[in-house]
Amino acid sequence: MDNVGIVVGDLDAAVAFFAELGMELEGKAQVEGPWADRTVGLDGVRCDIAMMRTPDGHSRLELAKYLSPAAIGDASHHPPHNTLGMHRVMFAVDDIEDVVARLRNHGAELVGELARYGDSYRLCYVRGPEGIIVALAEQLA
Repeated sequence: MDNVGIVVGDLDAAVAFFAELGMELEGKAQVEGPWADRTVGLDGVRCDIAMMRTPDGHSRLELAKYLSPAAIGDASHHPPHNTLGMHRVMFAVDDIEDVVARLRNHGAELVGELARYGDSYRLCYVRGPEGIIVALAEQLA
């Protein structure tokens, strides 16, 4: 897999949120032109993108802000956990409580609560910018 794409309304806020999770900004660009229109099946595409890379360099997120045509979506950025479609992205973290506290500074909120999965993990879901759900997993020793 090369990357996962996420459409956002506030590109800078999304970049800051994922940077707080340890992702590095690989670069920003604007995408437009006939090739972009043909690729995504829309007319008049003009889109700002930011490519974020995990610290190990193995995974990337492409954050996209559509300038034209405007992004569309549900008025609610709080779909329930069992909504069809892309569900979440999970990150392994060393200190889950610290990460949750830092993400709250970017407007994140817990979807449920911090829970323990046996003797293996501490887990939680956090809702970030644009209602994006991010799962956090801290492996227990």
